[in-house]
This record gives sequence, structure tokens and C-alpha cells, in this order.
Amino acid sequence: MLSRLAVSRSRMSCIIRRRYLSSNTAEAFIRPLQSDPEIACLFLNKPQTKNAISRRMLQELQECLYSAKFQDKSIRTLIVRSASANAFCSGADLAERRHMSPMEVNKFLADLRTTLNQLEALPMPTIAAIDGPALGGGLELSFACDLRVVGHDVTKIGLPETRLGIIPGAGGTQRAVRLLGLAKAKDLIFTARMLTASEALKWGVADYVSTAPSSGFDRALELARDIAKGAPLALRAAKQAMSRAMDLPLESGLDFERASYEVLLGTKDRIEALEAFKQKRAPVFKGE
Repeated sequence: MLSRLAVSRSRMSCIIRRRYLSSNTAEAFIRPLQSDPEIACLFLNKPQTKNAISRRMLQELQECLYSAKFQDKSIRTLIVRSASANAFCSGADLAERRHMSPMEVNKFLADLRTTLNQLEALPMPTIAAIDGPALGGGLELSFACDLRVVGHDVTKIGLPETRLGIIPGAGGTQRAVRLLGLAKAKDLIFTARMLTASEALKWGVADYVSTAPSSGFDRALELARDIAKGAPLALRAAKQAMSRAMDLPLESGLDFERASYEVLLGTKDRIEALEAFKQKRAPVFKGE
């Protein structure tokens, strides 16, 4: 019995150690918050390059997004953030890019496009917590999130590609227009200007800016907690309906909204909300 217990403890120790190492050596990993298990963070973890996007990071991001979409149904809100302080994502890993063949560059861009599309299509609300430079592909990554929260002291937010002889290649020319309008998107990309946190808020690049001494993640967590109070199925239905708004004529969009509404009428969460209102208490939603 003692030997079995020792073996069991040894195996558990190996599992814990392996998980610890994986989250510390991975360039991207996902983890729920201990204080708020319904909120998960997707960490970018390449501090030596301010989280520049490498081929390895891209592959690990895809694995994280697959997990968030298909394996972990408990996530109500996802925050994309840096694992290290004063960072977000500095764009593509240009040191790695210099050694890529044209075919490898094309594959990287195709994979990056697919990854950001997967991020944008996640069923739960997503928030980019920007606590450092968000440049090029890093800003494009934030555009694929539903909301962007910037730390008050961030000074480098922009799309500098035209100064590098290229253009934004991960959806920046398309998502910037949808987010900012045509004129502002052209200004941002033509000039390759760098925005501070306060300027990003005025331009519409940021939805919120933290107040000192709070970080962008601190403010993003407040926002995530507010969102997570909603019924999970309702949040997902609302996101799905709004995401189709740009693609559909108004009448078709209204039909899609009605269909999304109808699905929620028979859910346990809707019944719970009505009971909670009657009893003058906060509802306890379970995503059912």
C-alpha cells in the first residue's frame, strides 16, 4: 500500500511539474483565473522579444483557441494579455522572418490570418489587455478581439508596415476600416503613426484606458467581471448576432437576431433570471 501511495504521489508530482513547465516555456498558453474561474487568460509568453509572433507562438495560439472553443465550456470571457509586464505584442518576429523562404513567409501569413479569424470567431466575448507596445501584427491581433483595453502609460500603438516596405498582412487593412472608418484607417496606415493610450482612445482604437496606477489588465479584468455577470448562452448569442450585422441587410439581420433570441427562450438560465427577478436576488447562471 505504501509503495502504491509513493508511486501515486510521484506521478502526481510529475504531472504538476510538467504543467508548471509547460506554462512557463510555452510561447502561448491559456489558464482560468483562480479568483474568477469563468474568466480565462490567453497569455503571450515571449518576453525577450515583447511577444513577437513566431511560428511556434502561432501554432500554440491555434491550440489555445481550439481549447477555448471546443474543450472548455466554462469560459465566459477571454482576456488576451502578456505574461510579462509592460508588454502586449510587438508584431511578427522579424529576426525569424529574415531566415524564411518566400514559401515559408506565405505559409506564415496564411496561418496568421487563420489564427486571427479563429480568435475573432470565438463564441465568448474577448478582450485585449494592452500593457505595452501593440505594433503591426500585435495591433491586428487586438483588432480580432471584441474589445481593447490599454494601460494608461502605453506609448506605442500602431501599424508601421508601410515604413518597412509592406502593408498590414493579418487583416489590418480590413478590420481597421470596420473599426475606425475609412479615413482614420487610411491615416493610421499611410502615416504609420504611433498612438499613445489617450490618443488610441480618441481614435477609437481603444475602448478603455486604465487610470494610474492600474494596468490595462486590471481594467480589462473589471470589464470581464461585468460581462461575466451575463448568462453565458445569451452572451454568445448576442455576439453571434452582432458579428453578422456588417454582413447582412437590415431585414436579414433582424431575422437572424430573432432566430438567436428564440433559441434562448427555453433555457434554464432564462427561467433562473425570471425567478431571481421575482425573488429580488442576483441570478446564478450555469450556461444551460
